[in-house]
Amino acid sequence: MTGVVIGVVVLLILLGVAIYLLLQPTTPTDKIRDVFIIVVALESLVIGVALVVLVVQLASLINLLQNEIRPILKATNETVNNLRGTAEFLGENMVEPVIKLNGYMAGLNRMLELMGIRRK
Repeated sequence: MTGVVIGVVVLLILLGVAIYLLLQPTTPTDKIRDVFIIVVALESLVIGVALVVLVVQLASLINLLQNEIRPILKATNETVNNLRGTAEFLGENMVEPVIKLNGYMAGLNRMLELMGIRRK
């Protein structure tokens, strides 16, 4: 971050020097051309450094995704599959028989009410 700030400050100083030289009445054009070539070279240097930093950060991100995020996703997927199996097991072996029993008991209650043995 500080390198970028220093690069921008140097660029602004060079731009100020170029403007000052342009305002001089005896300034030859080859000096102006040389100043702008130096400015373009410095900008290319800054862009090159930024690209190197970008490539390093991209490599770090790829490493993070492959070595840390992927195992976490695999473990999470296994946990979800385990929970799904547990929910199906409980639904088939515990909840379904209780619902059937409640249905039979409600039918028995209604039958006893219709026969007059039991009141509401």
